[in-house]
Amino acid sequence: MTSTPPAPRTAEQRRRDVLARLEEDTDAWVSTAGPGGTPHLVPLSFLWYGGALPMSTRSSRPTVRNLRAVPRARVAPDRTRDVVLIDARAEVVPSGELPAREAAFAAKPGWDPRGRPAWVYPRLRGRRG
Repeated sequence: MTSTPPAPRTAEQRRRDVLARLEEDTDAWVSTAGPGGTPHLVPLSFLWYGGALPMSTRSSRPTVRNLRAVPRARVAPDRTRDVVLIDARAEVVPSGELPAREAAFAAKPGWDPRGRPAWVYPRLRGRRG
């Protein structure tokens, strides 16, 4: 027995679905590359906050080194049947610089990197075109 595939979503419905995913999902795959072009892919927790995706990781990680050298990333929230890819520009914010965002981040994934000097907050903002 074969089933009929669902009708394609409208652009507006896809937009609403993506925004809902950004609010609800906790983790995403983040792909970066350093100056030599070697790709690096890791899962990171994120928060949809102020039109950006703040994340947190140790400052010594390849993701942070790559973002400092080449401030671009590709983000894919963690579902394979409904793929969303976000091409983003990035900045790395030291821990303690944006307390409201850091508190909101800590509340979402259930772990708290605040007060850990070795941790930073890569903030990814989607870019168009």
